[in-house]
Amino acid sequence: MAYDNTVTIVGNLTRDPELRFTPSGAAVANFGVAWNLKGRDGQEDKVSYFDVTCWRQLAENVSDSLTKGSRVVVHGRLDQRSWETQDGDRRSKVEVIADDVAPSLKWATVELTRNEYKGDGGGGGFSGGGGGAPRAVSNEPAPAPQYDMNEEPF
Repeated sequence: MAYDNTVTIVGNLTRDPELRFTPSGAAVANFGVAWNLKGRDGQEDKVSYFDVTCWRQLAENVSDSLTKGSRVVVHGRLDQRSWETQDGDRRSKVEVIADDVAPSLKWATVELTRNEYKGDGGGGGFSGGGGGAPRAVSNEPAPAPQYDMNEEPF
């Protein structure tokens, strides 16, 4: 399924990722990202805040790897959800459902550790976790890599 509302944001985590699990066992992580637009000629900085949700393996990796203040690049899609408060007021919010999250290397370096493949489809997150239908996965084994997994990539 293709979405036409993709978004990429770069900013700093406003809080540590919060990792939870759905009743069916799917991992979900939530965190905030702030993006600053520097003011010119004495104008104030403008700050935008985004709530980000990650699913499955991506959620676990984000939770294990990132902390408040980390600069990240988030690629995903926008999703709006609505609910009613206990007082009967309607609320809604737009959040980013992340397909990928990466550390920004503009002002930092990282050391990567490759995780063992768990075969869960990579955690694309398009179902949104709200009762979406499971994604069809082929029962065919993954093709063998055409390179030595222990070889340096460059």
